[in-house]
Amino acid sequence: MQLRRILCAFSLISFLYGYAQEEAFPTKSYTTDRIQSEIQIDGKLDDEAWSQVEWGGDFVGHRPDFNVEPFQQTQFKILYDAKFLYVGIRAFDYEPEKIVKRMSRRDGFDGDFVEINIDSYGDKRTAFSFSASVSGVKGDEYVSNNGDNWDSTWDPIWYLRTSIDDQGWIAEFKIPLSQLRFANKENHTWGIQFTRRIFRTEERSTWQPVDPNAPGWVHLFGELNGLKGIKPQKQLEIQPYVLASIEKYPKEEGNPFRDTGEEMKGNIGLDAKIGLTSDITLDLTVNPDFGQVDADPSAVNLSAFQLFFQERRPFFLEGSSLLTFGTSGGPNNLFYSRRIGGRPVGRLPSDVTYSDFPRQTQILGAAKLTGKNAKGFSWGLLESFTNKEVIDVVDTAGVMRQEQVEPYTNYLVGRVQQDFDGGKTVVGAMITNMNRIDNEGYNLRIAHNNAQSAGVDINHNFRDRKYGIEARFAMSRVEGSQEALYRTQTSSVRFFQRPNNSYQDVDSTRTQLVGSAASISFGKRSGNWRWTAGSNYRSPGLALNDIGFLRVTDNINNWLWTSYRVNKVTNLFRSQRYNMYMEQNMDFGRVTTGKGMNMNMNWEFNNYWGFGQGMWIGGKRVSNADLRGGPSITYPGNVNYWYWIGSNSRKKVRVSFNNWFNWGRNDSRKSSGVSLNVNIRPLDAMQISFSPSINWNRDDLQYISQTEFNGEDRYILGRVEQRTYSMSMRMNYNITPNLTLEFWGQPFIASGEYSQFKRVHEPNAENYSQRFKIFEENEIVFNEDDGRYEIYESSGTTEDYGFGNPDFNIVQFRSNFVMRWEYIPGSTLFLAWANSGSYFDNSRQNDFSDLSSKLSGLTATNTFLIKYTYRFIL
Repeated sequence: MQLRRILCAFSLISFLYGYAQEEAFPTKSYTTDRIQSEIQIDGKLDDEAWSQVEWGGDFVGHRPDFNVEPFQQTQFKILYDAKFLYVGIRAFDYEPEKIVKRMSRRDGFDGDFVEINIDSYGDKRTAFSFSASVSGVKGDEYVSNNGDNWDSTWDPIWYLRTSIDDQGWIAEFKIPLSQLRFANKENHTWGIQFTRRIFRTEERSTWQPVDPNAPGWVHLFGELNGLKGIKPQKQLEIQPYVLASIEKYPKEEGNPFRDTGEEMKGNIGLDAKIGLTSDITLDLTVNPDFGQVDADPSAVNLSAFQLFFQERRPFFLEGSSLLTFGTSGGPNNLFYSRRIGGRPVGRLPSDVTYSDFPRQTQILGAAKLTGKNAKGFSWGLLESFTNKEVIDVVDTAGVMRQEQVEPYTNYLVGRVQQDFDGGKTVVGAMITNMNRIDNEGYNLRIAHNNAQSAGVDINHNFRDRKYGIEARFAMSRVEGSQEALYRTQTSSVRFFQRPNNSYQDVDSTRTQLVGSAASISFGKRSGNWRWTAGSNYRSPGLALNDIGFLRVTDNINNWLWTSYRVNKVTNLFRSQRYNMYMEQNMDFGRVTTGKGMNMNMNWEFNNYWGFGQGMWIGGKRVSNADLRGGPSITYPGNVNYWYWIGSNSRKKVRVSFNNWFNWGRNDSRKSSGVSLNVNIRPLDAMQISFSPSINWNRDDLQYISQTEFNGEDRYILGRVEQRTYSMSMRMNYNITPNLTLEFWGQPFIASGEYSQFKRVHEPNAENYSQRFKIFEENEIVFNEDDGRYEIYESSGTTEDYGFGNPDFNIVQFRSNFVMRWEYIPGSTLFLAWANSGSYFDNSRQNDFSDLSSKLSGLTATNTFLIKYTYRFIL
């Protein structure tokens, strides 16, 4: 009720406030011409053909001040022929010696750069972006959702040269029309926009004025006229690869799968990109290998829920913004591409002593079909097929045999969207399907046979896109054996077996499960003041984790967000942001599981330093998952405060510092953390960064174990004091824009010591101290011989129950070193070295020096590989 009143008030105020219209600017246009003579791409713009057209220009300031005379002016020319679009940009600078020529990897966007965005579809929602740094580094992104999404994983083939002279600098582009998508007609009008960044003043200017507070980007572009007689180009690119690798690892005595200390492998595969028509592109990969990508960062997970890791594989990253359908914020999504080729789902029989269990499933092949037509209908289809995994194992009798741990599996994802009224309204739908073929036998019957999900969504903007409403609805269905569905019902995502769960029972005969999710939001999307209010739910039966990602179900969430931003330079600030967020959560039993409010602010000062701070004030929280299938438990409220400060990002040495604190009421928990990022540019072509962090956490109600005593369940909790130290290190060195050396490394140390062991008593009692009973000194004994705690709850001489030592010390080091040489556009040679070492024990009283000394003695696995690719353009 309170949230509804606030929403009504916000709606009324913003309706009246909305009459203060943003200033409208006439649409600029530029007329191009077909070239009459050859153009040599050399960054000079001295070919005769460039004299065929006039200069475009009259750029205006975009940031920090809008619609002002820019610090330096910029001009451009555009030409074309039957195969290419040619763009020449003259970036004037009366102090050319101060031009910042920093070099980075592709899409690095460091230093001075210029950029052209091309809406060749003419749909006012999507565009192709091409950027050029003064040092000759390319940047390219696929822009969607009217500028809300910029996909830098799109890597088309195009050509660039730059040069510096006494007037400033020049960028000369040659963009194959085969890399763009446009209609098959005689005359074309495309949307275009140019942006320039001057690094030393951190100024951005644009050709077509676009207010930074405007609701969108692409629909406000200028126009490119004069394109006549060009035809959509058929695209056919084939990129085979050859790979060789050697893995060196510590020998394990008695393990027949780890007794040699090394393993050599070879592999071949193929990628292809085929333009089937002017509207449809097919991407293929056969037996892909992603050995050159970074490893996942280390983490310690003491919660009941799975961790989310970002996708890093290029085939699945490119175009990923299309194949997405969120279900109420965060990483929850109908499609999570890391399910494809992930760790095998099967279990091993209890008599297995050694096994050659793979870290991932082999992807036999995958295909993506994407396109968009002139009527605003876009689609994406992903099909992938993974291999059956049969491995060798050795049982307790020393006999070697084979066990299947993964069946052949097919993954299918489809997404469609239809634009209406120039993209003001977008209606879409998505389906996913996972099918495990011949998913039989003891090892595999714990996994679903198939899983489907489907969703529909609508996004409608009105009043010149200043306001918008978005709604989504999705359903899921999984099917499998009774054992598989029992595991699904009792997993950490839903815990149907909770004793105080009055609305959802565990059905041990169930062979399928159906669930749903929905969301709706409405808000003001432009101007200095913006706000959005919404509501969403995830039903208890929602199941997405065979092909999507879902952390937890059984949640209804109502929320309100508002922001006020100042994009004008004042006496003190270059920009200001003030935000507020509030939410309330409940489960399907109408129990309020949490509520709170967040307020934060972020400033950029005129000296280019930044500062921000924020606070979360939370009420009491109820968790249905923390007791791992036991009753819900109530936690006291908390207060979280954080701040950050960052130095001038344009300097060759820049530093940012973050600090946060969390306090639980009733002294139930306390935590804090500090992180530092130091970024150094010793050379324009080299970047080095160090990001150390230290986190400390004390939680008095950390779950440890559960058992049964005298016919009653016992849930064991304890106070954990956890310390985590980590440091991410990166070094990038660009020998040329196309030849880079990259290093990433992360030492990671975590320790946790438990004390004040207790059992749950009345987990939802009003009085905090009644929710648990701490074991008295004579009730708990640590058995050093067995490494476990013995509980004597009945005060007798015989152990009533017990649990293992939960203390932990983890030391890890992971690193990747990659040489990447794009020797011709689209063709690359990789040399890579990956290192991974770890150590674990559960001793106590370890400080940082004790644990850090183990980093130098880690037993590590080292993998060396060489991968050669060559792209044929047919």
